Amino acid sequence: MNRVFAFFLAWLPLAVLAQTDTLRLSLDDCIAMARRQSIDAAVALGELRSAYWQWRSYRADLLPEVSLSGTAPSWNKRYSSYQQADGSLSFVRNDYLGLDGAVNITQKLWPTGGTLSVESSLDYLHQSGSGGSQNQFMSLPVAVTLSQPLFGVNHLKWNRRIEPLRYREAQARFLTETEQVAMQAISLYFGLLLAGEQVNIARQNLQTAEKLYEVAQAKRRMGTISENDVLQLRLDVLTARSALTNSESTRQARQFALRSFLDVEAPIAATVPEASALGIHLDYEDVLAHALQNNALATTMRRRQMEADYAVASARANRQSINLYAQLGYTGTGENMNSAYRNLLSNEVVSVGITVPLLDWGKRKGQRRLAESNRDIIQGQLRQQSQDFRQDIFILTEQFNNQAEQLRIACEADTIARRRYHTNVETFKIGSISTLELSSAQTAKDQARQNRIQQLFNYWYYYYQLRSIALWDFERNCELTADVERLIEH
Repeated sequence: MNRVFAFFLAWLPLAVLAQTDTLRLSLDDCIAMARRQSIDAAVALGELRSAYWQWRSYRADLLPEVSLSGTAPSWNKRYSSYQQADGSLSFVRNDYLGLDGAVNITQKLWPTGGTLSVESSLDYLHQSGSGGSQNQFMSLPVAVTLSQPLFGVNHLKWNRRIEPLRYREAQARFLTETEQVAMQAISLYFGLLLAGEQVNIARQNLQTAEKLYEVAQAKRRMGTISENDVLQLRLDVLTARSALTNSESTRQARQFALRSFLDVEAPIAATVPEASALGIHLDYEDVLAHALQNNALATTMRRRQMEADYAVASARANRQSINLYAQLGYTGTGENMNSAYRNLLSNEVVSVGITVPLLDWGKRKGQRRLAESNRDIIQGQLRQQSQDFRQDIFILTEQFNNQAEQLRIACEADTIARRRYHTNVETFKIGSISTLELSSAQTAKDQARQNRIQQLFNYWYYYYQLRSIALWDFERNCELTADVERLIEH
């Protein structure tokens, strides 16, 4: 009984493994799964979330902010120094309790770069001493305060132009990274597909080599073939067995790579995809227009140019600092809260602060020249990036348009090479060709089959590469978009 139980435990893992179903994936299924559950897709979504909340924080910073501040309570009972009228100092005893609270509504003014706030506050002071105690209230029912820098750079206005570009850039980068995830899935998928095809080719070659070796042995016994040809065919059998072992190891490695990328446990079976988009011919100007409108690099170049202009404007405005502070409101005092809100008096404050450097040894001039120099460098870099961007799109568009013809040629060459090889096998059996000619036909057949899959891979890779650059679905003729709100929530 114990032996039976031990036998059952030994075979249990194998039984579970046998029950694991093979996951049959088409190319579209593989791409969809990669976008949904691969680690690279999760990283891209995390970066989008960070950009989204940064954008939300910026938008919230432009809205009115309501705050409550106060001290409840502040109790002080101690000696402190006090200066007399004649200038001498003495220590006096303090014993008081203070309470204060204020409500502020603050709004940033992006057209001018200033800050406007409305405040309402109430202060209470209870003082005790040898002469008794007294209560005092001070009210500030309403006060409007304006803080405005004059003749300086408007940081709010510049940020209002830059931050939308930054958020749009993050959205475009997310879409590009999503398409790059698809490109990675295509590479791994076709890697597994090609490895599987190499296993099939190696297995077929081994079967053919063993049959031809048997035929050669029979011919050798009849004296119609040389010993050298028999040995060559025996060597072909050994080579085919070695190739089959190597190709199976390669397929297992490719299988593991794709399963790890898709985060699945079941074995994956890949099928040769159809070239359904072969009827598409892309125009360079059309692809370029979509790329300049949607691509993250185009938005990045506009943002970098604007940030360089912002840096120059900030350096030029750093010559002097003039700030206007104005407050207008009402205030009152009394021994109780009601009296503090009666007989209100005006509360007005106006001040203009000026800071003008008289001697800075050329520091601000150097900062201005540095900002201008950096802007010139950035402009040169952006021009080069723009030229490279256009050139890459042109080359990639031409490669994609030519790839359809390359794929057609590869498919026809694969058909011809297989027919030629099968014909040579039958011809060899009747002794009309040598082993060298048969080996050459086999090599051509294997290369043609692998080249067909390689050309099919190039076609789909070029297509998704163009999608990742232009962020445009050329099959459906629509822009690639993402529901950011839904992605963030889920």
